[in-house]
Amino acid sequence: MIVFLVHGYVLSNNAKLAWFTQILSSEIAVKSFFVVSGFLIFMSYENSGSMGSYFSKRVRRIYPAYFSIVVLCAFVGALFTNVSWTNFFSSEWLKYLIVNLLFLNFLQPDLPGLFSENPIQAVDGALWTLKIEVMFYLCVPLFVIAIRKWGRCPILLGTYALSLIYIVAVEVWGVKTGSIIYPALQRQLPGQLVFFISGATLYYYLDIFKHSWLWLLLPSIGVFAIKPWIPVAWVEPMALGVVVVYLACIFPCLGNFGKYGDFSYGIYITHFPILQVLISSGAFDYSPYFGLAVAGVLILATSYIFWHFIEKPFLKKSSHYLETSHG
Repeated sequence: MIVFLVHGYVLSNNAKLAWFTQILSSEIAVKSFFVVSGFLIFMSYENSGSMGSYFSKRVRRIYPAYFSIVVLCAFVGALFTNVSWTNFFSSEWLKYLIVNLLFLNFLQPDLPGLFSENPIQAVDGALWTLKIEVMFYLCVPLFVIAIRKWGRCPILLGTYALSLIYIVAVEVWGVKTGSIIYPALQRQLPGQLVFFISGATLYYYLDIFKHSWLWLLLPSIGVFAIKPWIPVAWVEPMALGVVVVYLACIFPCLGNFGKYGDFSYGIYITHFPILQVLISSGAFDYSPYFGLAVAGVLILATSYIFWHFIEKPFLKKSSHYLETSHG
């Protein structure tokens, strides 16, 4: 929802919504997503009977909804394009469909004549993180094999450190060269791995965390409190992990929201095209808050439909997502 609200301003470029970016951070929200992912995906692998079972669960969880939103955008986009259908269903359309279904949306993020007058033309720019997520899925078995051979602490701490080194090195080269490619590289797999590993670390040491959470939570909050004055980038990923896992696993309210259904994935993958359609139709020109409210209703409704009719039916009955929603 944080990403949706921030994108409401970014995509519409309406100054009245700028205040969202002053109190909310889509960057922190995405990093939190990677923390949660690290926690859950390592748990999924450790609870799987085989490699095949693990990958089957990953495909069942992520791909049905992903496939649906890509195909929906590719075909429903024809209703909103400003070019003829003959020009819309072109080789560019086919490329969009193929590369997006393969998680390579950066190769073709837009469709012919669709949202061409919007400030940003990408159809579903939020999908870039799913490419990283899939790479995480592929890496987890290798990490677990290494953990079982050399121990948790060396592998988790070593990976955390190497990811941080990559982030710093890319940032230094970006400053030296002035090239815009380096901030983009910093957002990719090696850089985001530090948040994924933070989630994994808290999964493996959850029992310890539950007994000493107060001594970890207070310093973690302190990291973000002093961040504007004292850079503490090397502990920020773990600090974020502590806050996120505390809210999900220890704080008495937020972790129970899953009993209503797991709508977060649906919200994330559907909000971008829904916002783009409303911006293109002039809803945000009429009133940015009206446009945002309509978008919110449509996104929640679509996410509800996605969960109950697309995501949930593909999950096994033993899935922890279903156990949570039944709890």
